[in-house]
Amino acid sequence: MRILLPVDGSELSLEAVRFAVRLLKEGLQGTAVLANVQEPATLYEIIVAHDPEVIDRVCAEVGLHTLVGARALLDAAGVSYECEVAKGDPAHTIVDIAERFQCDMVVMGARGTSALRSAMMGSVSNEVLHASGVPVVIVKMAEEAEG
Repeated sequence: MRILLPVDGSELSLEAVRFAVRLLKEGLQGTAVLANVQEPATLYEIIVAHDPEVIDRVCAEVGLHTLVGARALLDAAGVSYECEVAKGDPAHTIVDIAERFQCDMVVMGARGTSALRSAMMGSVSNEVLHASGVPVVIVKMAEEAEG
């Protein structure tokens, strides 16, 4: 089984990685794909940089840096993984990565927003849940799940 783990550097995304590690340690056979999605450059960034290659290089470096904590967790657990840094709309890009890497599951963190706020604004995890062709596990922080 291949598990996609979208990571944005937040503690919640690392909690999702920890959850996947627990699944893999408790008997689920599989590997992981760590992914970070960088949003497209703003008009200001394009004007200031003058060079799209500079923006692409910086986005790639930031994305790889964002994966450092998750990589450490997987390395410590002995889980094999691949890394992907992409640029685009986060939800759609995550679904694309899942398809491209032929993932069987997505495990990701969820923001602790209310149902009303989530309905009005949407969320990346909600969009992925509805657009994904594979099961999506949405992980909440322990105190959020109990509260």
